Amino acid sequence: MTDRHGGLFADWLAELKETGIIAILRGIPDDRADRTAEALVDGGIRFIEVTMNTEGALEMIRRWTKRLPADVRIGAGTVLDEEMASAAIDAGATFLVTPNADEGTIRRSVASGIPIVAGAMTPTEIAAAWKWGAPAVKVFPAGTLGPGYFRELQGPLSHIPMVATGGIRPDNMAEYRAAGAAAFGLGSALVNAAWIRDGDYARMTENAMRCVAAAAGGPGRPAGRTTA
Repeated sequence: MTDRHGGLFADWLAELKETGIIAILRGIPDDRADRTAEALVDGGIRFIEVTMNTEGALEMIRRWTKRLPADVRIGAGTVLDEEMASAAIDAGATFLVTPNADEGTIRRSVASGIPIVAGAMTPTEIAAAWKWGAPAVKVFPAGTLGPGYFRELQGPLSHIPMVATGGIRPDNMAEYRAAGAAAFGLGSALVNAAWIRDGDYARMTENAMRCVAAAAGGPGRPAGRTTA
């Protein structure tokens, strides 16, 4: 593969594969956001994505890049176009995640030296996102497609790191990992809305620890709501 895959983002990609999880925060209330992010970090999460359709997302990114430990990667998700990519990068996002494979958005991110996990479903989309420079591809909806789909993709596309997102839970990570997933995107399986509402940050930290262990190949059990 080219240097943009093997060189520019190699360290970042190695970190993602090692930690195994991108936490997806969508629609989180601003007054609970900081404590939620801190609870996840306390549970071992090192990649946190706040979606751009969350009110105050850019300000959260700015705060967290200063507030959270230096080894925590703060990213922007649901980045739909180049304009959104630029805004997120200017706010301090250290990686981007998209729901779709948009060439302009991917190239804008790569040109800025910011790794991007581009969303895709079909082999054509996955290969195109990789060709345009994405160091990893988010395969969504993983729960609908199933681990068998990942296994089939490994024949022609095993060189492309794939992040399984949608329907991923601690108790099915091992199956997706065995099928070829390099990492996982977790939403409500990791961040339960009721826990945020109730301020139950200790439970959130405990669940994060369970998810991190499952991503690393340890035991995983469902906790709370489980759709990502």
